[in-house]
Amino acid sequence: MFSRGFTTLWASVTISSLGDGMRFVALPLLAVGLTDDARLIALVALAGQLPPLLLALPAGVWADRADRRRMLLRSDVARALVVGALAVAVAADAARIGWLVLAAALLGAGEVVHGAGWSGMVPALVPPAGRARANSRLQAGALIADTLLGTPLGAVLFGLAATLPLVVDSLSFAAAAALLLLLRGDFRPGGAEPPPARAPLGHQVAEALRWLRGRPVLFRLCLARGLTGAVASGLIAVLVLYASRAQRLGPTGFALLVAAFAVGGLLGSTVTPRLLHRWGVRTTVVVGVLGSAGCALLVALAPTPAVAALAVAGYGATDFAWAIGGVTLRQSQIPSRLLGRVSMVYQLVFSAAGASGAALAGLLAHQWGVRAPYFAGAALLLAVPLLLPGARREAEGWALAGG
Repeated sequence: MFSRGFTTLWASVTISSLGDGMRFVALPLLAVGLTDDARLIALVALAGQLPPLLLALPAGVWADRADRRRMLLRSDVARALVVGALAVAVAADAARIGWLVLAAALLGAGEVVHGAGWSGMVPALVPPAGRARANSRLQAGALIADTLLGTPLGAVLFGLAATLPLVVDSLSFAAAAALLLLLRGDFRPGGAEPPPARAPLGHQVAEALRWLRGRPVLFRLCLARGLTGAVASGLIAVLVLYASRAQRLGPTGFALLVAAFAVGGLLGSTVTPRLLHRWGVRTTVVVGVLGSAGCALLVALAPTPAVAALAVAGYGATDFAWAIGGVTLRQSQIPSRLLGRVSMVYQLVFSAAGASGAALAGLLAHQWGVRAPYFAGAALLLAVPLLLPGARREAEGWALAGG
């Protein structure tokens, strides 16, 4: 059983993710209603994707200086106000494309700050032996709220009234913030110790990079996570084209493929703690990435939509096994005073690689067809285990604290 504090954090993160899912569908739909210029519509999406690249490291520094609960609280309150203001503008028929760009950027920035805060709170609320299950529960809750509930609910509410998903989104962030007010405890780095000296931002980032570079397992996991992120982002970016051209599916079929990925992710989040306990981190992440390679290859070869859906679900399950294993190891190995910064280095590498992967996947699909990115992704994933240090040579680096 988890503590009341962790359950409160889980509920807050899950409800906040519901807002993220509704934003994902509401902003593009609003943009399409305001302009038919594809460049401006793409600019709205780009505005939401830039904050992880620009703010990941500063957010990590903040997480290692401040009370992480307050980071989450301020992030949720700020996002509630941004979406609420946008809802008022839409209701008054005063919204413009520039407002959507600004809102997307602010909400993306809030999401980065939120992510930097909550990942560092788990070690303060959960003992080492329970962190794999805790991370699995957080990942599953966010996935259900964001992909399985938030996105379709946002689309349904938008069909009733353009302001509805924004209003519900704002209320979800407000509810997430209210739950954080119930959370008691000291969530500063190092517990009751004073926060680190306010050295220049560059010095604090450099300290985290030096620390990470001196840990072969975590450093190579960071590089490998970038490669897997590039593949995942690329395959998701062209999934809509794959659904329509390779499998002859309409919008409903595409939505079912996305849902299959989410269902697979839930399965992966359920079984990963057991795998980590039985196999250890290295074997779990290697099996996960090799399983992802096999599933990507099966998507490329799938003769029917049913086979494609099974392969996409398998990819979701194996990708979550990799992700949960990695974050649990980080929480076990990284000192509290560095956890925010090092975690955000991972986020920066993942986001930058993901943007590159999406662009490359589009080029491959244009040049050689919509199945080509899946063949290429499978080949790249097969190379990931070669980046990882051996379990025997780096036994201490792969160990989870508390067994």
